[in-house]
Parts: sequence; structure tokens; C-alpha cells
Amino acid sequence: MPAVTSAFDLPEIRAAKADPALITDDELFFTRLRSTLDARVAELTRRLAALRRAPAGSLQTAADRDREIHRITGQLTTLRRHDLDLTLGRIVPADGPPLYIGRLGLTDADGEPLLIDWRTPAAEPFFAATHGNPMDIASRRRYRWLGGRVSDYWDEVFIEGYAGAAALDDQSAFIASLGASRSGRMRDVLGTIQADQDRIIRASARGTLVVDGGPGTGKTVVALHRAAYLLYADPRIDAQRGGVLVVGPHHPYLAYVADVLPSLGEEGVQTCTLADLVPEGAAVVPEPDSVVAQLKSSARLVEAIEPAVRFYEEPPTESLALDTVGGEVVITGSDWTEIFDTYDPGISHNDARELIWEELVTLVVNRLDTDISPDLVRRSLARDEQLTEVFGRAWPLLDPTEIVEDLWSVPAYLHKCAPWLSRKEIRLLQRDSARAWTAADLPLLDAARRRVGDPEAVRRRRQRAAAEAAERAAMADVIQDLMDADDSDLGLMKSLRHADLRDALVDPDALPTADPDLLAGPFAHIVVDEAQELTDAEWQMLLSRCPSGSFTVVGDRAQARHGFAESWQERLARAGLRRVEEATLSINYRTPTEVMEAAAPVIRAVLPDANVPTSVRSNGIAVTEGRIEDLAALLEAWLAEHEGVACVVAAPGLERPDGVPGSAGIRGSNAALASDRVRWLSPQNVKGLEFDLVILLDPLSWGSGIEGAGIECAGIEGAVDRYVAMTRATQQLILLHP
Repeated sequence: MPAVTSAFDLPEIRAAKADPALITDDELFFTRLRSTLDARVAELTRRLAALRRAPAGSLQTAADRDREIHRITGQLTTLRRHDLDLTLGRIVPADGPPLYIGRLGLTDADGEPLLIDWRTPAAEPFFAATHGNPMDIASRRRYRWLGGRVSDYWDEVFIEGYAGAAALDDQSAFIASLGASRSGRMRDVLGTIQADQDRIIRASARGTLVVDGGPGTGKTVVALHRAAYLLYADPRIDAQRGGVLVVGPHHPYLAYVADVLPSLGEEGVQTCTLADLVPEGAAVVPEPDSVVAQLKSSARLVEAIEPAVRFYEEPPTESLALDTVGGEVVITGSDWTEIFDTYDPGISHNDARELIWEELVTLVVNRLDTDISPDLVRRSLARDEQLTEVFGRAWPLLDPTEIVEDLWSVPAYLHKCAPWLSRKEIRLLQRDSARAWTAADLPLLDAARRRVGDPEAVRRRRQRAAAEAAERAAMADVIQDLMDADDSDLGLMKSLRHADLRDALVDPDALPTADPDLLAGPFAHIVVDEAQELTDAEWQMLLSRCPSGSFTVVGDRAQARHGFAESWQERLARAGLRRVEEATLSINYRTPTEVMEAAAPVIRAVLPDANVPTSVRSNGIAVTEGRIEDLAALLEAWLAEHEGVACVVAAPGLERPDGVPGSAGIRGSNAALASDRVRWLSPQNVKGLEFDLVILLDPLSWGSGIEGAGIECAGIEGAVDRYVAMTRATQQLILLHP
């Protein structure tokens, strides 16, 4: 078969767009791009191989080399992930040659710009130009790629009487593409970013930017592309300064968006849910009592962690006589107070414990008249049972989970740490199984871990110090043997006495190490999706990881399951965020008009002022209703006739086919229920996702299952759950009842 030479693979229905007058210039460009890409990949591969073969050299040289290896590896990953489809489209300035916009910047062999990085100011008109504000461009062309070739393109002309070649559609390919079949991952939409979205993506990162918008307005798209933009354009937000953290509502969301940032060339962005920030988060369950959940949602209760830890940081008041290797030393109560006052509040309790111990050793050494070795004194004090017992009571090694456990199991301790709580509230917060962690406990567990530190980290440091001491001792023996055997006139082996040389012989790779907590921060910027659900206490988890207060907050007040009566400004100010600005998205690019017309009354029944966006397309498929017993038959028929992915949304805990209400009476093939093109999710776990077909099972029964929740709360939760689930549909919505 002849080799494919054209970058275009237009279907017969678009044969007119294959006119050479329309695409010859593009064909010539893609030929240049192909040659440049091949040369660039070969060049980067050679450079990477050379860097990996090069000796490490000094610490600074090694660090510089590692950074360059990381940079080149990232470029190669992006170039290999894409091909000609690095190109998003082109703009033709009113008075200049065409500029081709790409996922990254690229120059040809002569150093001439070939692709303009989409994040540069020069590329902004590609996304932001409108007929009302053409931004000095005459035309814009966007490509749609399929299998590495252009399957469609569409042109927009901004200057009346434009003489250039352009193929103008009655309906833009962008609008037509919105109804295309979905997969299990978010589609690549960079080439179709709209002006209202681009304006938010490029906004300043100083302070907090709230992106408020209803379903389908592209909030998640904006948030993720904004993260990539800021990493490129804002020097304060790079990996060396902390980088970006993206916080999503649940793990299905993280899986859904997993390809977006890597496709934009950003491989190092951390993504997580709130539960991932705390080791105990993997096993938490919802708080069963709504009143307790409300108490724990307060940022003030998180403040109880500080006095709870300070309770274990009391200096002894009585003097202590120590019999050391250098003689007797008396440590008075004022000595203890002075030593404890050296504590830096910015250091965790367990880390400070080691520093305070060193201050104690220093005090003892300074009071001894002899020239005894400080290491000998240190070992002597570590073996003093009386001293270690007193010190252990005054500043013990703490486990952060035990701090929170004690708050929920010792009423007097909770009262001491949170005296504003009433007796009734203290009783409500007590529980039989103190370690039966719930989602509402996460902020307190996180605060305790940050204040106390990881007790295992202390133990690992001790193990490392012991291993390093053993390694040095072994090296000292080797050095002594070499020096004893040295019979040269120059006595070269005597140089091994130098401490720097002895240190160089210790192999750091042989010592036990711990992986850093990649989610501990601090981060230069945090993106929070579905932020309307966060409590004041949960916001403290994020604020502690971003001291600069640089946030992108993405949400929809109408999708808050527990209501959202305040403004974003009021809500975030109460949580502790300052310099808050708000941007609104009001155009629904995802959900057909037919679905939105059915969903809007559901949410407006409980939230009359809900920000219900306007859909830009209609597909003529009406919302239908039926019986749960017909679920399998409906899925079987749909799967046979359509591509894409369906989602069955059922009450929490009924997320598997064998748990569907009334499943024994469902008619049809069970194969349809278990198809890998059918997702089974609860209403809470569909937020941020989209599917071609959405089927709601018994939606009128949805509501709060939390003990103590009133009818009003259950009504809001049920309505929000139905509204969110309904608006996940990009093509068809079906409601099934018992």
C-alpha cells in the first residue's frame, strides 16, 4: 500500500473541504512539522542518553543534571504522546502570515517559529477572539483530529471581505462535536476552548479565583487547563516553588481527568481527594449523625488540636540531679522552662522533641568542667532511666491519631481543649469506638498530624542515624587498616584522616530512607473542584498546604448537597481565604436542551435562584421514564445501537449490578448490566463526570440517609442529587421507577 502523505483524512461528507485551495498551505506546514518532530525527537533522545551516561559530579552539578533530565524526559513524553496533532489550529493576523498554535512551542532547524505554545500571549486570540472583539486576526481555523489525521476543520472569519481561503460551516464543528460519544476519560478539548473559558484560564493567580458555573459549563476543563497555564506562565508557580495540587471530589473523577494534564505536557501535578491527604482517609465512612457532622464541620473545632497537643508539652517544675560521666549536674525547674521555650511553633511536636533533647544535652555539657566528649555525654544521658522517664512525661513522643481518639473518648480532655462546647455537644461527640473514623474526622486528623508530626518519621530518622553511625564506624576501621598498611614515603593514606574524605566514603544509598509525603505541601497553587461541598474544617486542610492563599475554586452553589445560602465571598472569607474574585460560566456545552428542561425544575423547586446554565444545542431526544424491571433490556438495546458509555445512577451502596433494587425482577440479559461500557455509581460519585446515556434508578427515593437529618435537609439533598445525576447526560436521559 502507498504511504500516507496527507495529514487530512476527511470523510466523504466533507469532501468539499479537501479542495487544494483550502488545505495546501496546511499540507506544506504539516510536512515541515513532520520533519521537525522527527529531528527533535532524535536530538532529545541523544541528549538524554548523554546526560544519563555523564558522571554525577558535585551535588550542584548532579542536581542540575537531574533537572535537565526531567525537563527533556517531559518534552519527549509529550512529543511521543502526540504527533502532528500537537497542532490545535491556526490564526491569520490581519497584517501577517499564519500562526499555527500548538500544545507546545516548536522551532524548525533554522530557528524559525513553527508552533506557538497555546499558553503564550501570541496564542491568546486563537481562543479569545470573537466577532465583537477580533483581536486583530482575520480568520481562525480549528482542527479535529482522529487517529493522528485531521478528520474535520472549521473556519471563522472576523474581517468583512476577507480574501483568504476558508471553509465556513452552517453549524460549527465545535457544536457538532459536543454530541460525540464519550469514553471512560475526559476528552481532549484544548482546541475547542471558548473565549469565556480562556479568559478565566489566563486570569491572575494572586489570591483566590472562584469559577462558578452550572452543569456542563466546562468548570473542570477550565480548572485543569488553568493549572497547566499557570505552571507555564507564572514564575511563582513552578515545581521548585511547590507546584500545583488538584483536589477532586472522588476517585472516579480523578480517573476520568487523569489524561488531561499529561496531554498538556504537565506530568508532575499532584491530584487527590480530601481523604487522600490523611492516611486514615482510605477507610473513612460518612458521619452517621448530621448534628455531629455539623459540629465537626466547624473550623473552630480544628483549633482544639493545638491545646490538645500543648497539654503534652509541660516543663517539669522540680529540680532533677543527674549523675553524668563528667560529674553531677542539677537541672532546675527554670532550666526546664528555658529549654522548652526554645521550641519553634513552626516545628512539629515530635521533631521539636529531638531538638529540645539536644538543648538539654548542650546545657549539661556546658555545666561540666571537663573536656569530655559531647557524644559520650549524650550516650550517657540516653541511658539515664530517671531522666528519660521525666523527659518522656514532659514531652512524650505522640501519635496524632491518639490525640483525636482521646478527644472523642475522654470528655474532660475535650472540655479542656474546646471549652466553648456545651455538655450536650461534648456528649454527642463521644463515641464507643473512638477510631471508627468518619469523613468528618479528617480535618482533625490532618491538623493533628501536621501539629504532632509522623511518629514513624522520628523512628526512621533514629534508624538512619544508627545506620550512619555504624557505617562510619566500619569506615573508620577500614581507614585505620589502610593507614597501618601504608608503607609509602608520602604516606598518602594519612589523608584519609580528613573528615570530608571519611564522610564521602559513607554510602547514603545504603541508609534507610523514607519517601516524602507528596501531598503535604506547601504548594504554590491549589485547584479545588466541586468546592461547594467543603466545610470550614475541610478548608483548613487546604489552607495549611497553600500559605500564599493562591487558589482556583471551582463549584456550583446549586450543586451543594447541604445547601449554600451564602455568597462565595462570604463563604470563603469565613473559611479564611482573602482577596477573593469571582468569574461566572453560564453556557452549557455538554447537556442537551431536552435534558436541561427536565432538570431545571428539579433544582429550582428547592433553590429558586439556582444558576441553571443555557444549553447551546438540542439533539431531539426526549427524556423518558420507565420501570426498573426494564433496565437490562434498555441497556442491551442502547449498547447495540450506540457507541460510548452509559451510567446507571443508584442510591449509595447499590453500585453493582447484583445490588440493583428489584434486580431479581429485571427482564433481559445480565450481560448488559455487567458490560464494561456501563458504569454503576451513586449520585455523590457522578459529580464532575459525563456519560452518553444516564439512567436514574428510583430517583424520587433519593435523599439523606444520615441520622438526625430533617425533612428540609433530605429534600435539598435529594433534589441536588437528582439534578446532578440528570445533568451528566450528553445524549440521553432515562428515569426508571419501581
